[in-house]
Amino acid sequence: MDLILWRHAEAEEGSDDMQRALTRRGQKQASAMATWLRKQLPDDFALLASEALRSQQTAALFAKSYEVVPELNPDASVEQVLTAIDWPRSGKTIVLVGHQPYIGRLAATLMSEQPLLWSVKKGAIWWLSHRERHGIEQIRLKAMMTPAMLGID
Repeated sequence: MDLILWRHAEAEEGSDDMQRALTRRGQKQASAMATWLRKQLPDDFALLASEALRSQQTAALFAKSYEVVPELNPDASVEQVLTAIDWPRSGKTIVLVGHQPYIGRLAATLMSEQPLLWSVKKGAIWWLSHRERHGIEQIRLKAMMTPAMLGID
């Protein structure tokens, strides 16, 4: 089972954090990443976004249909996110459009079992894969992609 952690693309500044919209550059970032992801993903996946406008706009550039999950809002903890997405038990690939700092903490926790804060660029994805081998659970990094790697600066 795979988990794609996708940090929302660049958003406008503003005092109402939940209503910050994508900038024109952010729209280009999200669109480029969405195009790349569509070519890579299996048909059966769940697309989840937080209640924040920028997260939903990022998700909408990938697919018309996505689920809004309040537990993915900017102030979420790693534990809240893992409970909300039920990964890896959900049985399908999950694309989670969310926020720093929990995306960086989630990647660090899953990959290193350490509560570190890893930096994740706006619009970037970290694609993790879960498997069990010889009774041991493993998390592998399948891909890490930034908008700059797709030619969007």
